Amino acid sequence: MALIRTVAVFCASRDGADPAFRRAAALLGRRLAEAGIGVVYGGGRVGLMGVLADAVLAVGGRVVGIIPEGLRKPEIAHPGLSGLVVTRDLAARKQRMFDLADAFIALPGGIGTLDETIEMVSWRQLGLHEKPVLICDVAGSAAPFVAFIETAITQDFAEPSARELFEVLPGVDAVLARLQALLATKRSSQWTL
Repeated sequence: MALIRTVAVFCASRDGADPAFRRAAALLGRRLAEAGIGVVYGGGRVGLMGVLADAVLAVGGRVVGIIPEGLRKPEIAHPGLSGLVVTRDLAARKQRMFDLADAFIALPGGIGTLDETIEMVSWRQLGLHEKPVLICDVAGSAAPFVAFIETAITQDFAEPSARELFEVLPGVDAVLARLQALLATKRSSQWTL
């Protein structure tokens, strides 16, 4: 695995029902930026996406949005990013996020977040990459994802080794600690997330 210089963060274009979701997105964005880790995300200014991007920018971090042409509207696209890449469609968006990221973090979200996360897990299962896929469990948000994987294993649609394709971590602090552990194996200088 290469050094983790940039992470792709998958998250919702809505705020969600629990205020803990917004707090987690803000904390993750701020702490990644403070650690000098760049963020790639879906390019939106709304929901958890906007909270994440604003938190990165507030502390001088680098955040690049990847947005499909069909969603590039003033009310959706974030106007103040370090960079904005416009793709032809959602498939190209995921490929570009994959290309730019050294690791993936999934915050709470809906169908789009699930789609992005499961595709990175699927690509890892197929041997297309070995990049870490970290799922940030905020207020129990990861339980349905884990239940789906466990059901697939129980119903013999997936091998038990599918559990090793991703890590579910209990909150932002645990995700950041895991990133720090991954980085510690790749560089000698110490830093704090």
